[in-house]
Amino acid sequence: MAANVKDKAAIVGIANTEFSKNSGRSELQLAAEAIAAALEDAGLAPDEVDGMTTFTMDTSDEIELARAVGIGDLNFYSRVPHGGGAATGLIHQAVMAVATGMAQTVVCYRGLNGRSGHRFSSGVAGDITTSDAIHWGWYMPYGLLTPASWVAMYTQRYMHLTNCTKDSLFEVAYTTRQHAATNPAALFYEQPFDRDEYDAQKKIVDPFQLYDCCLESDGASAVIITTTDRARELRQPGVVIKGVGQGAAAEMEVMTSFYRDEIAAIPSMDMAARQAYEQSGLSPDDIDAAVIYDAFSPIVLWQLESWGFCKYGEGHDFVLDGSLRLDGRLPTNTHGGQLSEAYIHGVNGIVEAVRLVRGTSVNQPVKAVNHALVTAGVGVPTGGALLGTMDTL
Repeated sequence: MAANVKDKAAIVGIANTEFSKNSGRSELQLAAEAIAAALEDAGLAPDEVDGMTTFTMDTSDEIELARAVGIGDLNFYSRVPHGGGAATGLIHQAVMAVATGMAQTVVCYRGLNGRSGHRFSSGVAGDITTSDAIHWGWYMPYGLLTPASWVAMYTQRYMHLTNCTKDSLFEVAYTTRQHAATNPAALFYEQPFDRDEYDAQKKIVDPFQLYDCCLESDGASAVIITTTDRARELRQPGVVIKGVGQGAAAEMEVMTSFYRDEIAAIPSMDMAARQAYEQSGLSPDDIDAAVIYDAFSPIVLWQLESWGFCKYGEGHDFVLDGSLRLDGRLPTNTHGGQLSEAYIHGVNGIVEAVRLVRGTSVNQPVKAVNHALVTAGVGVPTGGALLGTMDTL
């Protein structure tokens, strides 16, 4: 039976800091700036917040952050694990708190110096003796120590089973960069590329070249969630959360579930999609635009299939039809995504999904966006959310 959370919560405030390769300030300060700006966007005072949620990987203690921003008593606080898989998990936590009355107004945030500080692209080599990652030494194939190497293995298998080629990987990276090139906030603003430039980039791990891999960046993003009733009274048009799901499928092992019967599949995202659709009563045909987690170009194809926009193995054809472009079937990652705007673990993607529904994206699609999809990281326990206008209530 679907969870009874449909239309009970709405996103009322959003903000990003600037994105850079060296912020020059702490992750705590970045998060505080993003939260303050999101509260201003919503027209809320800090002391109206009574809940906070973030990533287990976030270094900014919520109590210190609440003090810095001016937030008072907290009725609810939580953290979501599994890296990028936590992105829409923040929405999941906030919606449950608001829908059940455990909190009235929840801040979801993520701040990181992902270029000047801890660089996730370095993988687990530096962590292997200092965290529970030591268990990887017992089962991980020798040398597979980075996210790029893990996802490359899945991609090779997927390409073997389907008609996927480098053409569709290029189309994902190219379209995303085209969007970033017209987004003044993106790190790749005014820097489009063509196929020759794409092909000329260095190999990272076959089949990935440089432009198939996401950015490393500094910055922070924040989202404010409250009840739909309260949303009607605030500064911005509320964006209603129609459905939100999470999934950690059987035989899950962080990003390295190498011992499943089939590695070229993302059953955790399949679970999240089923939950969100069941809660919302929506179908893929109802979704007008998407922000799809794009740490690497091929994972966009897999998620298109999980969310029912095409069948398994048909993501290649779907994107080559121009579906991700602004005039396409499903305008996607209109901000430039993590490939070309910034990598804030997908929370900047939630900000963009809200803008799409509000109608305020710098790359607003040709058609009206009444419903948008936003997803979290792939290969890990993950999730996704379906957002809609207040008119869809």
